[in-house]
Amino acid sequence: MLKVAVVGVNKIGKLHCQYYHLHPETMLVAVCDLVEERAKHAAEAYGVACYTDLQRMLEVEEIDIVSVATAGEENGSHHYLPVMTAIKAGKDVLVEKPISNKIEEAREMVQLAKEKHVRFGCNLNHRFVPAAYKGKKLIETGELGSLLFINMKLTIQNPKDLTPWFHMRALHPHSIDVMRYFGGEISRVQSFMTKAPGRETWSTVSVNMEFESGTVGHLTGSYDMSRRHPIEYCEVAGDNGRFEIDNVYERFTFYPHQRDELIATRNSIMTGVGKFHDTFANRFDQFIREVKNAVPPEEISASGADALAVQEVIEAAIKSHSNQGSVVEVPQINQHIIS
Repeated sequence: MLKVAVVGVNKIGKLHCQYYHLHPETMLVAVCDLVEERAKHAAEAYGVACYTDLQRMLEVEEIDIVSVATAGEENGSHHYLPVMTAIKAGKDVLVEKPISNKIEEAREMVQLAKEKHVRFGCNLNHRFVPAAYKGKKLIETGELGSLLFINMKLTIQNPKDLTPWFHMRALHPHSIDVMRYFGGEISRVQSFMTKAPGRETWSTVSVNMEFESGTVGHLTGSYDMSRRHPIEYCEVAGDNGRFEIDNVYERFTFYPHQRDELIATRNSIMTGVGKFHDTFANRFDQFIREVKNAVPPEEISASGADALAVQEVIEAAIKSHSNQGSVVEVPQINQHIIS
């Protein structure tokens, strides 16, 4: 039984607590939050130890996994300190996205995890669905053929105007991670952004991408859409066929080039994803199994290194827009992480 502590127990942190509490292979043993009242409330709800000092918690409690669900500016500025503290203590860590809103901090976290040889994962939950697994299998078995293009759309309503780059840094770790999951490393980007009337943040974006393989891609993203409609669409095409994933997990369709028949799968509660929050359960379960099975840190799914690679793409897109849509090379993580 793996013992888990959750750091940051506000909205998303409550979900972390719930899933570790319910999972048959984990035991939630402690929570930590700088807001004492919030920490006490979560501790009482699950009957676990309560802390406001992370270092003290790590010294007192027996812990295998530290789950970091703090937030901060652009939903990521409070991740650095708890992640670094937990890694220095030799704990396996799962952090919320974005890994950080500051690329230098993201690089440091991944570097330290590599040096300490701990498992460092990120909650990039959109890839942990049966539809994505089906698409990945078509690519790996060669049924899709050589990849040609990947189109991605992620749109939702979020009226917050916190910083100019809030939309890019807070939302698009998900969309870009899904694109990398199917297409591999992204080498160059070109982006254009606009603001909806009355907004201060660059709330709608268009990003062209070139993958290292030669595959091309495009991302459309927006914080200006209605929550009443599907939020995500992904299309992946090869020279033997293409597939579409509607709304993260709801429908998967494969269009083979040489056959009239198509293969379509609608989501069912039997697949393990009956609602969006079930994607969290799938992601947590994968990380728990990888820790339990002692999977080497460099082989875990949706790792800190993956999250860093996503942030490098985001920062390159911001740089492109800031330079009037110029094409920008994406730094690869081995340029910053010692092998």
